[in-house]
Amino acid sequence: MKAVTVDHIVKTYGKKKAVVALNDVSFSVEPGELFGIIGPDGAGKTSLFRLLTTLLLADSGSATVDGFDVVKDYKAIRNRVGYMPGRFSLYPDLSVEENLNFFATIFNTSIEKNYELIREIYVQIEPFRKRKAGKLSGGMKQKLALCCALIHRPSVLFLDEPTTGVDAVSRKEFWEMLKGLKEQGITILVSTPYMDEAGLCDRVALIQNGRLLSVDTPSAITAGFANPILAVKANRMLYLLNRLKEADFTQDVYPFGEYHHLVLKKGKRPEDVQHWQNDQEHLMIEPIKPDIEDCFIALMKESHA
Repeated sequence: MKAVTVDHIVKTYGKKKAVVALNDVSFSVEPGELFGIIGPDGAGKTSLFRLLTTLLLADSGSATVDGFDVVKDYKAIRNRVGYMPGRFSLYPDLSVEENLNFFATIFNTSIEKNYELIREIYVQIEPFRKRKAGKLSGGMKQKLALCCALIHRPSVLFLDEPTTGVDAVSRKEFWEMLKGLKEQGITILVSTPYMDEAGLCDRVALIQNGRLLSVDTPSAITAGFANPILAVKANRMLYLLNRLKEADFTQDVYPFGEYHHLVLKKGKRPEDVQHWQNDQEHLMIEPIKPDIEDCFIALMKESHA
């Protein structure tokens, strides 16, 4: 049995259904899998999570969580899943300890009963257990919210952009915590706009404008990038970008940090760019391997085409 199934889900907003949040979305998640939903703001990630946690109804299509239908069996699902929304949603005027006790009571359990599950996370915030949740740092709020989502030992955990707005160290710590939870058999679905986090998942679904672009392992997605790709740099980067757009060897080119990523047409080679240098001052060219963001850009443009 799949941990999660999504079958041709469509979700729209507005009286005339003008905004399409999810457009014929289908995928499945295996039990114990760490599955990433990767896409920018407005891609449909939050709508998808709210549907799977029974907080929204789809216009059409169906979905199950742990074998339960998200419409017919919503009560059973709410008892079996943990959900950490994108925005901090705990009670800011309650202390760390009071928030955790409150959520444990809702699910008819206690901190002591499931302490082993949250212990490695909770020990990091336990020294601040009397502090009001609203006074915690971003990283500490994140850890408290995760503890509250886990306190009833869910079988499936939904984390909606959990690392947005926190520092790099807290992001790294958070993914280490997820690895530990996965080892305990919990199925985890995590959404993120950060492409570099895709490589930390077992499989990912790339989503844009409510449509799935690809569902596969990160390595399989990058291996499917067919064209040669180069990192290119020169003194005049804007001028270089415009010149590369006009070159006959260019399939695509776009800014990428301090470089431009240049995707060559099939049959073209790095030597073609070297010979092209002409008026480019101090042109640096380096063949590179595509990452998830390169693949996402290519899939997005292919979808638009």
